[in-house]
Amino acid sequence: MFILTHPINNKRTAMKLKMTLSALTIAVLSGCVSTTPNTNADVQTAYNSINAAQLAQHIKTLASDEFGGRAPSSKGEELTLAYLSDQFKALGYQPGNGDSFFQEVPLVSIEADANMTLDIGGKAYQYKKEMVMGTSRISALESINESELVFVGYGVNAPEYNWNDYEGIDVTGKTVVMLVNDPGFATKDESMFTGEAMTYYGRWTYKFEEASRQGAAGAIIVHETAPASYPWSVVENSWSGEQFGFQKANNNMDRVAVEGWVTVNVAKELFEKAGLNFDNAKTNAAKGAYNVDMGDLTASVTVKSKIKTSISYNFIATLPGSTQPDEHVIYSAHWDHLGTDKNRKGDQIYNGAHDNATGTGGMIEVAEAFVKLPTRPNRSMTFLAVTAEEQGLLGSKFYAANPVIPANKTVANINMDSLNLLGKVKDISVVGIGKSSLDNMLQSAAKQQGRVVSGDPKPASGGYYRSDHFAFANMGVPAMYAGGGTQALDEATANYRKRMSLVLRGCYHQPCDRYRDEWDLSGAVQDLQLFYQVGYDISQQQDWPTWNKTAEFQRK
Repeated sequence: MFILTHPINNKRTAMKLKMTLSALTIAVLSGCVSTTPNTNADVQTAYNSINAAQLAQHIKTLASDEFGGRAPSSKGEELTLAYLSDQFKALGYQPGNGDSFFQEVPLVSIEADANMTLDIGGKAYQYKKEMVMGTSRISALESINESELVFVGYGVNAPEYNWNDYEGIDVTGKTVVMLVNDPGFATKDESMFTGEAMTYYGRWTYKFEEASRQGAAGAIIVHETAPASYPWSVVENSWSGEQFGFQKANNNMDRVAVEGWVTVNVAKELFEKAGLNFDNAKTNAAKGAYNVDMGDLTASVTVKSKIKTSISYNFIATLPGSTQPDEHVIYSAHWDHLGTDKNRKGDQIYNGAHDNATGTGGMIEVAEAFVKLPTRPNRSMTFLAVTAEEQGLLGSKFYAANPVIPANKTVANINMDSLNLLGKVKDISVVGIGKSSLDNMLQSAAKQQGRVVSGDPKPASGGYYRSDHFAFANMGVPAMYAGGGTQALDEATANYRKRMSLVLRGCYHQPCDRYRDEWDLSGAVQDLQLFYQVGYDISQQQDWPTWNKTAEFQRK
């Protein structure tokens, strides 16, 4: 079991001493909290304090090899939490969970043995190269044996869209094969689901959950890069090795026995063996609820797993408000990444510099801006760095189920995940634009920078359901996920963006996601300043942000 200790590192002694002195200074200065209103000049001075040099240092530290890729329940977690504690203590923040900066998150890890094959139609498909299989059951041995294959289109059962791919069939004991994303992506028809913008029904998490509810023995998603929004290498790296989850009383035995992915080339081969055409089946699946037996094809695979339980931690720190300290604006980011793969040749560390040392470091920068105000914001500013986002938003899900701050005291959430490293832009992209009044507040703040609010640049990726703000939205708390943009400030920035965007795209969930000196952090600073401004404005206004009527989330 992972137990948090405070590591002693001689290389950081000087830094710790400096931070301790800073903390004492702030403690003295804040002994008597001022209630004199901040002037516009005060707010602007704090705004301008957010800078690229400090942000770069945070990213370098968090994404260093010493931190080992920041996997949950690892030495990297211990170092990360110690770093966050040091930083927030030095800024004068208080523990956000009673007298602690930490919230325990009990996890179980399931690591499938890579020595497996998926046997279908007389052929053995190879792990990682052609398929990735595993289990969510807390079990050392799970398998499917000659389980009949059924294609269930997108694997969606959505009454509100009058859509049920499981209608008229019984998949008990069978293995369902399904497409990634949802029908709206394929058709681009705004009247079908939400058109190109992915709904939660398009997420892999939902598809495995629904297959389990339907009583299937196995569930296989067909990977395609465009609808998934990431290449096969992400599946290969993200769904192999240790997979973290929660342990329910039934040891998760209500989940399918085996779940995983196959490449699109494998899928085409299987459909051909079944006397079907993959492209035709995909077309039919987008027209309406669809399912079809895959002939006599059956699947067999045995998954042997190592099971470990551990305790990971969410980090939470608060700057109490000056007049309404029981009401909180919560900033969130996930501190974790994929850790170290000792079975990998070459570079084994998934440093996670962009994803998400940038967001974690950005939180520290915004937090520091608030303590530079002569008078604290009216409402409390709380910073939540969650664990196990890469494992399916587990840290934020746990927080939502066990909130330290009740939903009726949480005014809004501002989430930071993978900040803009492509330089200054004329716009700011909002993932899930149109869901809440936070868009209007962001628009007002962006105008001061000469920027405009633009829509989601990748609606098909379902970004609003893929980061930690989603847990707050499910609690009924208006949550904003924004950053970056598509309109470069000038020609030089445009040329840089073309070059660097290829690097960032190729390094998503790869060991090459490391800090680079050539990164242009000026765009990240722009966004952090906006997040600071929106949070401050939320704190000062009387009314709470609200969901728009068309949003699927509402205050509970």
